[in-house]
Amino acid sequence: QQEAQKLRFLASICTFCRTSSVNSGRSAEFSFCQMEMMKTIERVLQEEPAHQLRSTVRQQAMLAITSLSRAGLLLDENKNSILRICFCSTFRLPLQDNQGPEALLYSKTLAAMDNMLQTLVRSAGTFGILELQNILELLLPYTSSQVAEVQERAVARIARLASFITTYPLPQICPCFAQNKVLRHQCSKTQKFVMLARLVGHLTLCCSCKDKGTRDQAAEALHHLHTFVMQQRSKWPWLDDTAKLQLQEGSEVTQSWQLSQESDIIQIFLMFAQYLQPSDGAYIILMAVKNLRAPSTYSVGVAADMLDILVANSAFLPEKVLDIIWMIYQNLPFIKSQIARESLNRTLLVLTHKHPGQVVASLLQCSPTCTCVAVTMWKAMVSRAEAAEKVLQQLVCTLMNQSQRKTSISTSDNPRILSLAAARAISKILLEPTCLEEVEAIFPQLFIALLFQVSFTTELSLQEVCIFWKQPKEEQLSPVRSAVQSMRTLLCRMGLERQALAIQAQGGWDALLRASTHLVGVRIVAREMMKTPRPLRSFLFCHLAELLCVEDPTWEMVAMVFFVEMLGCTDLGAELDAALKILPMYLQSSCLGMPSLVLKAILGLTKRPDTARKTLVLLPYVAELLHGADSDATAMALLVLHNMLPLLEEKTASYISLVLANELWILFGDESDAVRKLSISFFREAMRLVAGAHKKKMKKEVRSSLLPLLLHLHDQDKGVAKAAQEALCSAGRFLKWRQLEQLAETAQAWRIGECLLARNWSGDKEYLSQSQRYLQSPQEPLRLETVRFI
Repeated sequence: QQEAQKLRFLASICTFCRTSSVNSGRSAEFSFCQMEMMKTIERVLQEEPAHQLRSTVRQQAMLAITSLSRAGLLLDENKNSILRICFCSTFRLPLQDNQGPEALLYSKTLAAMDNMLQTLVRSAGTFGILELQNILELLLPYTSSQVAEVQERAVARIARLASFITTYPLPQICPCFAQNKVLRHQCSKTQKFVMLARLVGHLTLCCSCKDKGTRDQAAEALHHLHTFVMQQRSKWPWLDDTAKLQLQEGSEVTQSWQLSQESDIIQIFLMFAQYLQPSDGAYIILMAVKNLRAPSTYSVGVAADMLDILVANSAFLPEKVLDIIWMIYQNLPFIKSQIARESLNRTLLVLTHKHPGQVVASLLQCSPTCTCVAVTMWKAMVSRAEAAEKVLQQLVCTLMNQSQRKTSISTSDNPRILSLAAARAISKILLEPTCLEEVEAIFPQLFIALLFQVSFTTELSLQEVCIFWKQPKEEQLSPVRSAVQSMRTLLCRMGLERQALAIQAQGGWDALLRASTHLVGVRIVAREMMKTPRPLRSFLFCHLAELLCVEDPTWEMVAMVFFVEMLGCTDLGAELDAALKILPMYLQSSCLGMPSLVLKAILGLTKRPDTARKTLVLLPYVAELLHGADSDATAMALLVLHNMLPLLEEKTASYISLVLANELWILFGDESDAVRKLSISFFREAMRLVAGAHKKKMKKEVRSSLLPLLLHLHDQDKGVAKAAQEALCSAGRFLKWRQLEQLAETAQAWRIGECLLARNWSGDKEYLSQSQRYLQSPQEPLRLETVRFI
């Protein structure tokens, strides 16, 4: 009775649909009636027992849906839900005998379903292509079912739809989907058939199923789909000769495709592959990788062949590469077949060759801590020389890209986290014997990048360490220790074990681990690298020079410390010329301590006979530092200038001494003891170097310096007071003022003051101006002597 009631209700819907049509004047009550009909059909289908074979309710329900579609009364918001219930309720029925009333009833039910699906496409009008793709989208999950009957029935429905579209013209469909290249034209969503690649992928795999029924239905579906593609390609007006030949060959494909061997399936897939656009392959690749797992309803060999074909011939957007690498990473632990493993290795190699940057970044994002699965993938990627070179280059770039300003906690967009991951990956790759030559080729870049990575890692926040290092601490090295270990491993792999041991003996590796002693460790490492063979040392030096050509606050101090130590090599040639071009930029750096560091290196060069004169090109830049606020840099600049002036020709030295004299006596009152002492001593040297016509102008500068020198006879620093006394003696001799020279030798300050006032070369106004500065001196003795002089 319940079945009879359901059938009468469904029949009444069909009758209602034949007498109704869609129009804009429908009332709210009519719309409510539509909704209730849809909900009731859905409920009726859900109530049908899964084992019920003899009932015609399912068949009648599909006829009702068909009638609603034809009348334009099928509501979009309920349509997908009803279709899913139809598929689930019908496909999962028990297996039927080939003969008998039940088999006939089931065949009629499936025929009603096919008719329903075709009617839905017809009734959609200009949106027919969208409706077709929506139905196919709902059917595809069933083609991967583990139940052979469900899989066969779903594939058969796709085959019927594929046959239908070869005879029913889909309005406004654009044939661009069947072109194997990117076309420069625009078509709307209602014109695009974007399901081709997905259909081809699923159906090709279904051709390799163990169930013969599924294989036959999939082959039939592919045949009809191929016919449809040929029909659409024939509409394209700009086919070249090659495309026309392919079209002619494709049209000769018969309906009875022979799939006796896997090679036949691959030949069919190749036929379709030439019609897929470059970006379409990503979906099939993801599906193929997933089906390499065991157990699988499909042939692993066919999935592997599909993977090889598409990876070699497809172009991918960066996000698609990430999807593929992530899919391989997730499924690799469950892929045991040797054929599948070899296919994945080939896939990784091809992707690395074509998209090295995206592949490396993707794998780093998948596994920042470099799990055993990631190690397996890295090994595959560096198993060939060309791929290994690209991987190492990309890892070096990642190490050098740790922006201190990037603080996002997401590994996908945080260069700091990715650089940690790169250092971890390199430590594993260095253990592989297959890429030793490639590591050697980029050793300078890799070694320096790891050094910078250590520097960066010492400044990691606790939050960043916790994000990256999620495993228990006792199971692995901390980030900074891991980076240091990578440096040691790299040296040993390059045959530099002696240097690695020497650094260890001096505590260099331990010093690198802490921010407070890090630069000490850098100096120790640099000194030991100076002992490497000259070609290697030269490569390191040149690479540092290239990096220092562009200022980067992230690593410039570490690079310069290393660079300065290497300037101590005794066999500098072209390297020195490169250094002299870079140093002026860093003499003007605002980085704390940078000018002093560079000046220290220049001072060392001025003391060496083989390099001293070449440093003279830096003299103007060194002189500019006399105006700086950094007392350490000023003191170092005075020492450098003191060494440089004797290297100049007599006339040039005389002129430079005169120019610097005015700057020097102003520095007599600097707060730094070292600056006061050095500036006074240098002023004394400048008086000695001035000659010829410059002496007359120099006398004016010397006279202006007498009062400051007199006051500094009372300087609290004994070294400054001694330098002032010697400078006054030299000034007396320079000015040919015997009395001043004698009084300075005996340090009779009071009488020297009287002599200055008696001569009064500069006038009271200049003396008062100079005295004003010393009234503000932090030294009480200087203030008192200034008051006495005034």
